[in-house]
Amino acid sequence: MLSLDGLEMIAVLVVMGLFIKVLEQFGMFEPVGGEDSIEDDFELSTVCHRPESMDKLQEQTKFTKKELQVLYRGFKNECPSGVVNEENFKTIYSQFFPQGDSSMYAHFLFEAFDTDKNGSVSFEDFVFGLSIILRGTINDRLNWAFNLYDLNKDGCITKEEMLDIMKSIYDMMGKCTYPNMQDEAPREHVENFFQKMDRNKDGVVTIEEFIESCQKDENIMQSMQLFDNVI
Repeated sequence: MLSLDGLEMIAVLVVMGLFIKVLEQFGMFEPVGGEDSIEDDFELSTVCHRPESMDKLQEQTKFTKKELQVLYRGFKNECPSGVVNEENFKTIYSQFFPQGDSSMYAHFLFEAFDTDKNGSVSFEDFVFGLSIILRGTINDRLNWAFNLYDLNKDGCITKEEMLDIMKSIYDMMGKCTYPNMQDEAPREHVENFFQKMDRNKDGVVTIEEFIESCQKDENIMQSMQLFDNVI
């Protein structure tokens, strides 16, 4: 279980770990059939949204044809309409934290995947984000994480934004995992986070400060490497 000493860094890592659980929920580690059957699925399935062709998705991501097949099968099984809305996304996460409240963190994560802000996540959205999380470079992954926590997308993370993130993580797992944790703990972890990340002490964390600080943290670097070649 995650230690309290490192909780201020969970905001960097938790998205990676939780996404493995989502993959398992989608059945994406299950074996699949023939090589070309996904093409038939793309052509024949009666869904509200049909993905781009597999060849195009293969060009745009770091997944192989076989991996895309596995991902699409799992996605379609869980989301027959071809898209996931925010409520579906929250339902998936709530299954992993039945004694906590994962709704706010799931909201933040959904916003990060809904790149065109249309209120739904398509298979393309899902695969593009997943390609970065699982197959991107360290910088790619850190940029994606920064964008997740930069809630208003203004290019920097404020203490208010990080407090919202920490509260959502605490609501999701903190009170269940650490029943003796004080209510002020999320704010204290935000202060610790900014002491490490806010290099010039101007009250905000830029993408440059975020990446530099993460790259100097051996625990973060080692943890990120654990997600290489998950599928």
